[in-house]
Amino acid sequence: QVQLVESGGGSVQAGGSLRLSCVVSQFTYRPLGWFRQAPGKEREGVAAIRSSGIRNGGGSTYYADSVQGRFTISRDDAENTLYLQMNSLKPEDTGMYYCAAASVLVTALLDPSKYDYWGQGTQVTVSS
Repeated sequence: QVQLVESGGGSVQAGGSLRLSCVVSQFTYRPLGWFRQAPGKEREGVAAIRSSGIRNGGGSTYYADSVQGRFTISRDDAENTLYLQMNSLKPEDTGMYYCAAASVLVTALLDPSKYDYWGQGTQVTVSS
């Protein structure tokens, strides 16, 4: 059983930055991802990253078009921590942000249905 706990959310003005963290309960080779859900909308993939081991994907990263160039996902497997650096934030980035862990062999890593374990979420609010 993998447990994930997010932190780092908050309220910022448009153009500002936030850094989200997600502590994973145990070392894992699983791909990890960030997702968000705005009120009345479906959960959507924001960014995902494979483990750094060559056999597990070599640290490949994936981004939604809407955040490409503004957000950066990273992971520190020695600290069992996933990060999401969010810059140039926009009001449309507002939502509950979740981290999640998938099975090692999955593709389509921005698809929420591919993920087995989820954190409780951290709220991000961007005002104009």
